[in-house]
Amino acid sequence: MAPARSFAVLLCGALLAAPARAAVDREVLEKAVLAYDGKAVRPMGPEVLPVLVSMYEQGDEDRREKVAAILYQLGWRSPEAKRVLMRDVKTSNQALRLHVQYALGRVSSDDDVVDVLLDNMQHDDNPLFRDKAACSLAYDQIHLTPRQKAHLYEGLIRALLSPEPQVRQIALQALQIQTGQTKGFAPDAPEAERRQAVMVWRRWLAEYRANL
Repeated sequence: MAPARSFAVLLCGALLAAPARAAVDREVLEKAVLAYDGKAVRPMGPEVLPVLVSMYEQGDEDRREKVAAILYQLGWRSPEAKRVLMRDVKTSNQALRLHVQYALGRVSSDDDVVDVLLDNMQHDDNPLFRDKAACSLAYDQIHLTPRQKAHLYEGLIRALLSPEPQVRQIALQALQIQTGQTKGFAPDAPEAERRQAVMVWRRWLAEYRANL
């Protein structure tokens, strides 16, 4: 029993001796946020995330846009960051909307993030917001599992049937960036040809899912 007790004493001593995590330096953080400087924030570690979320919630649109840019640069998962960003994913403020759309996939892999970006890509009245939502789907969904990627591919393939030429073009570009393939789909081809190519995409997706 003595060796076990000695080990426990040593372990407790080691825990007590462990250095406490440093508190987030708010002044340094404020300066970094104002300068869009994610590199200065990164050494603070994940402990900075609740502070950034609080700054976002309490800030005006300009402050929220800057915090969203920092969250994008960090690329750390955070359900709370996702929660506050989702509030602005439909905002008409251009700078804020773009940073939110870019940041969402870098803080979360949830299906509803992909779904709202797919919706923006297909249905937003502003062509810029549609285009940048597609960019986010192409480049910024960094935490997706293979199953979640299948969900993304399914939404992009469905968008190839859009009556809007721009939507077909950007959906194809996102698919090509994600998979390296086009399956012969041409956004400006006659509808019958487009539908045939979509069927090829759907067979590919079914095979992809079967191999998960």
